[in-house]
Amino acid sequence: MKTYVILLRGVMPKGKNKVPMAQLRQLLTNDGFEEVRTYIQSGNIVLRTSLSVQELEERVYHLIKDHLGAELVVAACTRKQLQKILASNPFQQLDISRVFFTVFAQKPDVAKVQELSVRDYSPEQIVVTEEAAYLYIPGNAARSVLSNNFLEKKLGISATTRNHNTMTKLIALSSED
Repeated sequence: MKTYVILLRGVMPKGKNKVPMAQLRQLLTNDGFEEVRTYIQSGNIVLRTSLSVQELEERVYHLIKDHLGAELVVAACTRKQLQKILASNPFQQLDISRVFFTVFAQKPDVAKVQELSVRDYSPEQIVVTEEAAYLYIPGNAARSVLSNNFLEKKLGISATTRNHNTMTKLIALSSED
């Protein structure tokens, strides 16, 4: 059994992608996942399973689609993967509350990463690695060019973005045994 953090992309408080966390916890527990916990309403799950990452992502995707009606991107990570993403933050000297971490559901194409990285987004900044994109957005994130949708479109992958506080809390939750 391994502990995973699952990040859902596109959870909304209302509408077709509404996913009540209590209902999700019950659904996952009923399907045999252990120690299922969620954090805030935006689709953050910590659980234990013997499934592989790919099997886990597929199972959670289908459970949510079939039982809750939402079609969401599902990205599963281990605590160590999240810790590595946080430790590799190239913007550690900047205001951490303005740094965002985009976790990829697939690895981006190197050529697309290079193409994205050569543009100047000032005052915003971006660094893309194989595991994640790091966004420094000093202004209003809702008005940023460097949005999750922008990255998905430019990189041709699915991804989901979290702030430092959420990443730190998920690491802590996945450490509790």
